[in-house]
Amino acid sequence: MTMNTASVEAEKIENDALRSLHGVADKTLTENLGLRMVSLGDTTISIASALPASAITINRTLGFGRSPEQAFRDTKTAVGLYRQAGVERFFVQPSPNLQANQTDSQFRQSGLKPARAWQKFSRSASEPVSEINTEFNILAVDQQHCESFAEIVCDAFDLGSQAVPWLAKLPEAKGWHAFMAFLGDAPAGCGALYVDGDAAYTDFGATSPKFRSRGVQSSLLSHRVSSAIEMGAKRLYTCTGVAVPGDPQHSYANILKNGFSETHARDNWQPA
Repeated sequence: MTMNTASVEAEKIENDALRSLHGVADKTLTENLGLRMVSLGDTTISIASALPASAITINRTLGFGRSPEQAFRDTKTAVGLYRQAGVERFFVQPSPNLQANQTDSQFRQSGLKPARAWQKFSRSASEPVSEINTEFNILAVDQQHCESFAEIVCDAFDLGSQAVPWLAKLPEAKGWHAFMAFLGDAPAGCGALYVDGDAAYTDFGATSPKFRSRGVQSSLLSHRVSSAIEMGAKRLYTCTGVAVPGDPQHSYANILKNGFSETHARDNWQPA
């Protein structure tokens, strides 16, 4: 695949994964969390008005049309919907095919400013898979551990305790798979995987605070890569924040260690 084609597929599968997560929410969760998903062609506007302002992994808009004009219209719509819903902080994530010099002024006109970008990565199934730390037993999340999975994720991603019942349903969402690392009977960390045909996307990697710096996430990522390949995925994608001075970048290092290569950085825009 060319870099451009890989970038497009990376954005699409992340978009589809977010839509699937919304799809698993029942009426009660939708009402309690203020969930709403609006699709404008390739653009997905994800809203959760009852979650805290830190929940930018949910309150974000990604995709966008193929032209700056369409991106500007979608941005205005998204900003209006977030303000109407009372969401104080959200991310607008333009497609990598849009040139920054064509869109920056338009985003600023919409009352947005740049935030830390997200680095995207890809790897093929043919790359060697890193060894898994045998100190931990990694299992697919079952009904007994759905809530523990959700509690670890919601704490690590600042989604708030109110999101736990929703994230506990992630293993039921179409295309999603959830895994948990145990040390004995204690949940040490977790991670999720979304698979759609030849492509896969890893997300929601999180470690319980008392088990940090013990290789939990590296093992979970290796396990998810192996699982995705077993499910037939040929190409795998993931992301984390771009490297910045002073940040230890543990996730960044784990991703590279597990055979991923940097593809592109996706800009983030947030309310000024």
